[in-house]
Amino acid sequence: MRTSSVRRTALAASAAALALLVTACGGSGDDQDKADEGKGKAAPSTSAAAPAKTLTAAELDKAALAQSDVKGGKVATKLPATDDIAADQVKSEDAACQPLAHAQAGVAQGEPAATVKRSFTGDPVKPSADTKPEDALLSALDTEKVLINLASYEVDGAEQAVRGVVAAAEKCAGGFKATLVGEPMAVAKVATGDAPEGGDEGAAVTLTVAADEGVKAPAKIVLVRKGSTVVTFSAVNLASMATGKDFEVPADVVAAQVGKLG
Repeated sequence: MRTSSVRRTALAASAAALALLVTACGGSGDDQDKADEGKGKAAPSTSAAAPAKTLTAAELDKAALAQSDVKGGKVATKLPATDDIAADQVKSEDAACQPLAHAQAGVAQGEPAATVKRSFTGDPVKPSADTKPEDALLSALDTEKVLINLASYEVDGAEQAVRGVVAAAEKCAGGFKATLVGEPMAVAKVATGDAPEGGDEGAAVTLTVAADEGVKAPAKIVLVRKGSTVVTFSAVNLASMATGKDFEVPADVVAAQVGKLG
């Protein structure tokens, strides 16, 4: 990729991708197709336990990820307006795909009793002294940005939240279009992966999003339900937007957050 192109990517990442967590991703059609092959559906494994307590906002805040819970990266407890997106700022052209659009924007599903948000930004890869300028720029962007939303629900709202995302992933496998804070998002396809461990049920979804200069970019969504609480992780890798490479949602961040839910 040309140096000027990479620089435009960096500007896009800081101005739009970090704000919306949609266009700041980089995936390739062929590479992403291969990565998605063989992955099982994110079918939830429902717990038969008695209804769990619905956590208050204060209890969610206590259970939310803190800086001391991770070994590297930065945890933000107060999100800027560009990351704190409201439900009415997200609109999918196909209503069936709305749960995916909400999850990607870090918005809770349905009508939660309380919500708390956090964000995590990993440490970028430090390039060597003899690295080419364009490669050094990509190294500076080679980190995951994750929006974390903890939402508590009454009755069976938590189960419905996970079920809704799984159903949307199946119905919208061929892609969909949405608008986030006035910015268009075109998803070429939706693929499910192995559900995460540690909760009562969960789901993992990859959106292949049309990014800058014809790049098809992966944007990752992970949901975990623990009792009446659902935690959603919406992740992108800033360098992936330019390189077209796949990335993984930081497993240690997911484990640390889910672990705090008990």
